[in-house]
Amino acid sequence: MAGRACCHTQSAIAAVPTTCVYEPRGNEMRRKLTRQYELYVFLLPTLLYFALFQYGPMYGIQIAFKNYQPVKGFLESPWVGWSHFIRFFRSYQFELVIKNTLVIGLYELLLFPIPVAMAILINQLTSSKFKRFVQTVTYAPHFISLVVVVGMLYIFLSPHTGLLNHVIVGFGGEPVFFLGSAEWFKPIFVLSSVWQNAGWGAIIYLAALAGIHPELHEAAVVDGATKLQRIRHVDIPGILPTVVIMLILNMGQFMNVGFEKAFLMQNSLNAVSSEVIQTYVYKSGLQSAQYSYSAAIGFFNSLVNFVLLVIVNAIARRTRQASLW
Repeated sequence: MAGRACCHTQSAIAAVPTTCVYEPRGNEMRRKLTRQYELYVFLLPTLLYFALFQYGPMYGIQIAFKNYQPVKGFLESPWVGWSHFIRFFRSYQFELVIKNTLVIGLYELLLFPIPVAMAILINQLTSSKFKRFVQTVTYAPHFISLVVVVGMLYIFLSPHTGLLNHVIVGFGGEPVFFLGSAEWFKPIFVLSSVWQNAGWGAIIYLAALAGIHPELHEAAVVDGATKLQRIRHVDIPGILPTVVIMLILNMGQFMNVGFEKAFLMQNSLNAVSSEVIQTYVYKSGLQSAQYSYSAAIGFFNSLVNFVLLVIVNAIARRTRQASLW
């Protein structure tokens, strides 16, 4: 029955009738909000942030299906359907930007285990001082600005004054203009990203390792397990759910290889390898004022990321691993 209802049940112990009163769901929710209002107040800024800056701008995605004209605005600009998507698929740069984006994404995916391995190695250090020193050294690059990082790459890889080219010349080789070479762009881009973010990415795995119960290691030591066996049979299974969740989240960003760094490292000599979806969207949308066209490309990129996220999450769920839903 809706609203208040009463049920009379026979108590198994006292053998007396017991009356159960059910309150409306609205009263129950109101009581929970009143009792735990502090938690909801803390949650409110986060909800407002996502509502205003994440979900609110999604209203403008309609310009991907319109011939957007700033004078007419979102509502009065004429609809053109899938024209901008078809134009992108038929563009001579479509194959180039998709290939570059996918290759860089695959390189980063192959190097995904590096933060996991780094966390396991740091966790095995017995000296607390040395452990803190290693953590500080590996975390520090994450806080360096991308502009500074790219500037450092230009300095270290310079064909005339770069440290690496001095070493190459010292061994009798010829200097290489790494950042002006298309074949070197992707390895430099990915490896420098690993150097900058691997230590920071290891934090969550160190936290997962800290959550493993010490009794598991003690039992393994009693059974005569070596360190490698404890890593294999205790540490890795203990952090595997966290690794799977992080892999799923990374797949949701697979096509987002990083606009800032790619744009800063890009030049006319390596454009064949450095032109990715993000830089192409920037040039088409802001520099060429093709707002609808660039919105269509961005929507396509987000759709691919979403599909990959759903597929990988479904695979994880079917294999009885941790999943997002």
